Amino acid sequence: MAARTIAQSARQRLRASGSARAAARAYTSTTAARQPVPPLPEVETFSEASRPREYYARPQRELPPLQRKWPGILVASILGVSAWGAFYLYAANQERLSSSVVKQIMNTVGDSEELRQELGEAIRFEPVWWLNGDPYIKGGVHMLQGNVDLSFRVKGHKGAGTLYFTSIRKTKGEAFTILRFRVICDNGKIIEVPVGSVKS
Repeated sequence: MAARTIAQSARQRLRASGSARAAARAYTSTTAARQPVPPLPEVETFSEASRPREYYARPQRELPPLQRKWPGILVASILGVSAWGAFYLYAANQERLSSSVVKQIMNTVGDSEELRQELGEAIRFEPVWWLNGDPYIKGGVHMLQGNVDLSFRVKGHKGAGTLYFTSIRKTKGEAFTILRFRVICDNGKIIEVPVGSVKS
């Protein structure tokens, strides 16, 4: 009896599961039928090989002439070299102007009675406009090399002239020997300056 009961219950379970599967299949088929089918993509077909399309032809025109760069570079180089030269000239002139030799020369010139009679009192440097009122001193002061050679303009209230001063040292350790110390006035008169109080 027990075996029959178990077999019957198994049959009932199989029937129930079969009916459930059938109901699920029916629901799935119904739901799938309700959904719209997406359209298939259109397929483009070609009867022959593709040909190159016509391209846009740009209008032909002459290119603008290339501008030469070397004139601008040349002008910039000239300006740069000129600025450097002007700065070097100004710096070298200021160095000569502030040297002790130039100061001693001016002190000696101011004490010369003959120069005061010819040029006037208050003998001083003659300024130049392109150095902003400073005098321009030509030559060089080379104390270590034993060579001093200068020339510059001086003036008083009566006149003006050009001063020339040259001094050398023959060997290291010896005193400088003054070879030239004179003022050539603008009227042509040459005045030799006493050298006793000058110490180069």
